[in-house]
Amino acid sequence: MTNCLFCKMVAGDIKPDVVYEDDTVMAFRDINPQAPVHILVIPKRHIATLNELDDDRLGGQMLQTAVKLAEQEGIAEEGYRTLFNCNRNGGQAVYHLHLHLLGGRALHWPPG
Repeated sequence: MTNCLFCKMVAGDIKPDVVYEDDTVMAFRDINPQAPVHILVIPKRHIATLNELDDDRLGGQMLQTAVKLAEQEGIAEEGYRTLFNCNRNGGQAVYHLHLHLLGGRALHWPPG
């Protein structure tokens, strides 16, 4: 049994607010949203950080899922942000690869 929070979600031990799922990825609402729409897209296979991503198709699938969800959530036209945090100095808190989809308000750069 893994101690990874997101692996527990994939296994069904923890029930996130899932907005999309297929054989490869799962997407769910962040429990601490930083925007009106804040969705995490994760691979079902455990990959700790972006540095370990060895499958170009998986990264593309995660991005394509985010684009579809932006449309589904009604934020595609106004704009949204996608990002990966990698390791401690990059802001990664959960060591299971995840893409953030944020939108529903103006997002400024650089972020807070």
